Amino acid sequence: MNIGILNIQGDVFEHYSMIKKLSKKFNINPITVNNAKTLSNLDGLIIPGGESTVIYKFLLQNDIYDRITEMANEGMGIMGTCAGAIILAKNTNDDRVKGMNLINMDIKRNAYGRQINSFIQKIEIKNVGNFDAVFIRAPEIENVHDADILAEYNNNPVIVKNNKRNKNIIAMTFHPELTGNTKVHEFFINNLK
Repeated sequence: MNIGILNIQGDVFEHYSMIKKLSKKFNINPITVNNAKTLSNLDGLIIPGGESTVIYKFLLQNDIYDRITEMANEGMGIMGTCAGAIILAKNTNDDRVKGMNLINMDIKRNAYGRQINSFIQKIEIKNVGNFDAVFIRAPEIENVHDADILAEYNNNPVIVKNNKRNKNIIAMTFHPELTGNTKVHEFFINNLK
């Protein structure tokens, strides 16, 4: 099984390392993705955090925005973390970033404040367990229309899973790759089987 990590900016290396760490257990290969050719033959894709406006522009300039959306609608799993969650949303509340509408939710960029306001919060994730979630300039999921909420913080969803078309798409407002804990990545991989 091939798991791609969108290689634009953000925690590409950290996600790659997590997948590499799980490679023997799940018989998976991490692949960095930055063009249409590297998108082929993927079973899953991770869209890391970073700057959502930059990620969006890169996806358009490299003609892979529509291809990722098509592949997701054909069944490829996607995990979006932080800015990746913004890219997956239906409504980004930002004219500079058109979401892929792969999860029917409304999201707001940088809702938890600036970098100095970053924090770690223990959350309980359905089918995963306790997890130390790292929030860095995190977006806030304001409304979830038809996705499953897997965890909340202060009554706001922080990880959701599509429950309609492609059930292998998850989005989270935190950074699981920064913890050393592979449980969220394992959850994503298990949903691909």
